[in-house]
Amino acid sequence: MSFIVVIPARIGSTRLPGKPLADIAGMPLIGHVVERANQSEASRIIVATDDQQIVEALSAYDCEVCLTSPDHLSGSDRLAEVVKTLAILDEEIIVNVQGDEPLIPPRLINEVADTLRIDEGAVMATAAQKISNLDDFTNPNMVKVIMDQQGRAMYFSRAAIPYPRNTDMAEVDAWHHIGIYAYTAKFLKRYAELVPSKLEVTESLEQLRVMDNGEIIMVRTIDYEAGIGVDTQEDLERVRLLIQNDGAK
Repeated sequence: MSFIVVIPARIGSTRLPGKPLADIAGMPLIGHVVERANQSEASRIIVATDDQQIVEALSAYDCEVCLTSPDHLSGSDRLAEVVKTLAILDEEIIVNVQGDEPLIPPRLINEVADTLRIDEGAVMATAAQKISNLDDFTNPNMVKVIMDQQGRAMYFSRAAIPYPRNTDMAEVDAWHHIGIYAYTAKFLKRYAELVPSKLEVTESLEQLRVMDNGEIIMVRTIDYEAGIGVDTQEDLERVRLLIQNDGAK
């Protein structure tokens, strides 16, 4: 299995400015993501960033860095620029590992790359984890996905889907979408040429641009901890504590 990991890292986070450079146990957050990606089976690790500070911070890490435009609407758009700039071959599988996932399991990266190969008609793959409590189910910051019986995504939403009209939450198959994607380099180029769809803008979910254009997204369901995304200062403190405690063992 061969694939390339590309990690989008934007300096201008709204909720946590300078997030990729935040210190965690003496390393920048983005350095932890790179180390996790290097533990996967990826043949190449590339960080796609819009800021020279991140380029310099990564000089000591085992990865390539590609400076990209600051004007991209999504991480996938940023990856498309990397594919074009570095002339990556169309048939290469690209895995988009979010730049704020310092605890992402390398196993998850491998499995999402492999999932793209399950359905020849799919242009993209991602992952999901079962939701077990009502607070998560109704939380708009936790994106939900519903799939058909073949594991193809039917819809992604910040709303509570599927809505349990005639049953209680305990009997609903509700899935939390995990923000990791795999695609072919060829499709990434096409994605960047598609006009952002109304659904994508409404929900602020880039994967809806794919579905709005009639394409197939395969979903890998997992039953293990997928890591913690760092969106807020509270998330950052939680990750710092987890990594500190892990290092003390």
